[in-house]
Amino acid sequence: MASDLKPVPDRVSCASLVDAMGRVHGHRAHIDGLVSPAPRKLFGPAATIAYLPYRDDIPHAEFGDLFGQAVGDRPAGTVLVLSSGGYSDVSHGGGTKLSRLEHTHAAGVLADGRLRDFDQLGAYGFATWCRGEATRWGGDIAMPYAVNVAVEVGGVCVIPGDYVYADASGAVVIPGGSLRRVIDEALKVEAEDARTAEGILGEYRAPS
Repeated sequence: MASDLKPVPDRVSCASLVDAMGRVHGHRAHIDGLVSPAPRKLFGPAATIAYLPYRDDIPHAEFGDLFGQAVGDRPAGTVLVLSSGGYSDVSHGGGTKLSRLEHTHAAGVLADGRLRDFDQLGAYGFATWCRGEATRWGGDIAMPYAVNVAVEVGGVCVIPGDYVYADASGAVVIPGGSLRRVIDEALKVEAEDARTAEGILGEYRAPS
C-alpha cells in the first residue's frame, strides 16, 4: 500500500466513505452487521478466498495453501476477505489458521462468516471483522475453494485489489481505480458535516 494512503483511517470515517461512494459510484458498497474481538480500524487492498457449500465428492484445498496463493506474495497491509459460501452462521476460520495474517503483516481479515477463538484473534496486531464468534469447526459445512476471484460479502461485490475499510460502524468496499477520488470526496463530506454541526451549534449559542 502506498505510504500516502496509510493515514486514511485517521482522516475519514466509514460513514463518510460510504457517502462518497454514493457520489462517485451507483452500486452498493456498504456492509453492516460486523463484529470484532478487538474493534480496530481496518484498511487495505483486498485478497479474496471464496467459500462454497461443502461437498465430499470434489477435491478439497487446504486453507494454508489457499492463503499462500491469496496473500503470500502480496505486500504488507493486505486485507483477507472470506466469503460465506452461503453459511454466514458457521465458522470460516479461527485464531490458529488466521495467525498467518500476523506473520505476513496483513492489515487484517473481513469474513462474511463467524470465526473461532476471539481471545486469540483479539491479541494479534491485525484487525478482525466478521459475523460473530463460533465454537464449532465449520469445515464440513462451508469449504474454502478459490483464491483472488470476485466474491460476495453482505450483498457487496468484492474484487481483488478493491480497498476495504472497516470500523465499528461497518465496512465499505472501494474500487482500487477510484480510491483517491473517493477519499477526496469523503474529505469533502467530513468538511461539510463539520460546517453543518457548527451551524447547528450556532442555533443554540446565546447571543453575545
